[in-house]
Amino acid sequence: MSRSYCHLCHDMEVALAPLAREFGASVRVVDVDADPALEAKYDELVPVLLHGETELCHYFLDEAKTREYLGGIR
Repeated sequence: MSRSYCHLCHDMEVALAPLAREFGASVRVVDVDADPALEAKYDELVPVLLHGETELCHYFLDEAKTREYLGGIR
């Protein structure tokens, strides 16, 4: 979950890119402001990294947690 004007969102996207490449994962950036339900749920938490309904982290990439999670679903 992201916002176009959010510097933390951009930072997380950049930090996530190497992990996504390493694990062969695709990343889909969803703008919370484009959907009122998503905005209500994630408004103050963005950026939020999700896999399905599993929240991995918000505000900043938790690389260790994300790496462990991705390793477990390989």
